Amino acid sequence: MFAIGNMKIGVRLGVGLGIGLLVLLLEAMLGIMNTTNAISLNRTMAENNRETIALSSAQSAVWALRWDVAQFIAVTEANERKQIVDNQEKLRKQFSNAISLYQGGARTAEENAAIKDLMDAFGRYIDARPKWFELYGSGKMEEASAFRAEHLTPAGRSTVKALAKLIDLQQRIVDAQGQDTAAAMSQGRLLLKLTIGAALLGTVLVGMILVRSITRPLSEAVRVAQRVAAGDLTSEVDIKSKDEIGELLQALKEMNQSLKKIVGEVRNGTDEIGSASEQIASGNADLSQRTEQQASSLEETASSMEELTSTVKLNAENAKQANQLAAGASAVAVKGGLVVGQVVETMSSINESSKKIVDIISVIDGIAFQTNILALNAAVEAARAGEQGRGFAVVATEVRTLAQRSAAAAKEIKQLIGDSVHKVEAGTRLVDEAGKTMEQIVSSVKRVTDIMGEIAAASQEQGHGIEEVNQAIVQMDRVTQQNAALVEEAAAAAESMQEQAQSLAQAVAVFKLGEGMERPVSLVRERKHGVPRSRPIVTHAPAHKPLDAGAPTERRLSIAHGFGHAAEKPENDQWTEL
Repeated sequence: MFAIGNMKIGVRLGVGLGIGLLVLLLEAMLGIMNTTNAISLNRTMAENNRETIALSSAQSAVWALRWDVAQFIAVTEANERKQIVDNQEKLRKQFSNAISLYQGGARTAEENAAIKDLMDAFGRYIDARPKWFELYGSGKMEEASAFRAEHLTPAGRSTVKALAKLIDLQQRIVDAQGQDTAAAMSQGRLLLKLTIGAALLGTVLVGMILVRSITRPLSEAVRVAQRVAAGDLTSEVDIKSKDEIGELLQALKEMNQSLKKIVGEVRNGTDEIGSASEQIASGNADLSQRTEQQASSLEETASSMEELTSTVKLNAENAKQANQLAAGASAVAVKGGLVVGQVVETMSSINESSKKIVDIISVIDGIAFQTNILALNAAVEAARAGEQGRGFAVVATEVRTLAQRSAAAAKEIKQLIGDSVHKVEAGTRLVDEAGKTMEQIVSSVKRVTDIMGEIAAASQEQGHGIEEVNQAIVQMDRVTQQNAALVEEAAAAAESMQEQAQSLAQAVAVFKLGEGMERPVSLVRERKHGVPRSRPIVTHAPAHKPLDAGAPTERRLSIAHGFGHAAEKPENDQWTEL
């Protein structure tokens, strides 16, 4: 048994499989032998069947020949009798072929003698038939009947008797061969059953030996694995074989020892992990509070900047509207200046026209004065003429009167036009002054328009600048909120890390390390006060991923160490700056 235990499992299974294959080969050889014998017997039976069929064919040919004789007697037509005669050769060939087929196999002496008797009788029968057909066909009934009774009928009966004897002999041979075949097949089945029983018994014994050589060490390996799974690392592994299961037990033994070492190291590291996670949680809580304060300040600043932006935008809109109104006033002033200029030109034209009228009135006044002088002279001359010049004197008087009236009217008109000219000159001066004033107004309105445009442009630029500042503050607020969310995630990760450290300590506490290695496991002390949770902040998606809970232990310890120092010095410059 120990030698089997030192064999490899593959070799053992190969030996068992080889024995099984050897037994299977033996069974196959016996099966092939039985099958060969059965095939040989079946072939012999098939040959016997062919011989039986051949004898049956010969028998049917003989009966057909004898039936043709009766038919030949029954028919009267020449062509029908001719067909019967022609059919004799065909039936003879059928009989000859059947007997030849039967003679092709191995025959006993008794069979050969029976065949000889049959062929002699059939020959006599065949030789007698043509003569009888000739006698009967030619109408020689008496001779035909005598020939039939003397030769044809005895030969036919001898043929039938010899054929029946041969068929009976063939049947006895077939029956004997069938009995031999059944006996041989029965012996083969019995031998095959005995061989199969012995093979099964041997296979079961070999299988039991192989199974016991494999299952016993496997049971030991399972026992060790179950004790390790239950946390008992004190089991001693007894290795008695050098096969694969022995190697498995050796590996389990080494695994048990390695687990002892690893569990001891894990127990030593759980306290450090718990302390580091507590420092991380404290630092994250402080950082979360500071970040929340900064976020609140940035929110207030952003709100103030939004109000300032709205005010600046409103001022810019008002300045823009004032600029538009000033531009409209400037356009109206320019238009008024143009109208005043046109009025000045019109007044100048009126003044010139008035001067021309004054000149014309002066001419009219001169003409009236001269007319008056001429009328006076005419009156004087009429007075000198006496009665002859009286009519002329009357006319001269009338002319003088008209001239005086014209002079008086011209004088009045001249006075009126002079007054008008003086008033037009005064109006022209006023219009000139109004035009100059309008020019000054237009110039002032243009300056006001330019100033309002500059104010509107400056207000717009100021609005853009304040909007950019507002966007920067909003971006800072968003980043601060993201930082706050990241700090919350870090705090949650630290808390999860602390819980995992506690779970790890509790998990390794179930292991039994044996004498000399057992010590009380100091679980990570739970904080009396939980990590202060920061208020929820509406944030955008964080720019960084949260800490991975499955990160390597060394990395976690380094992170915990860094946060620990930060928690010990909350007044650090970096914390204050953040």
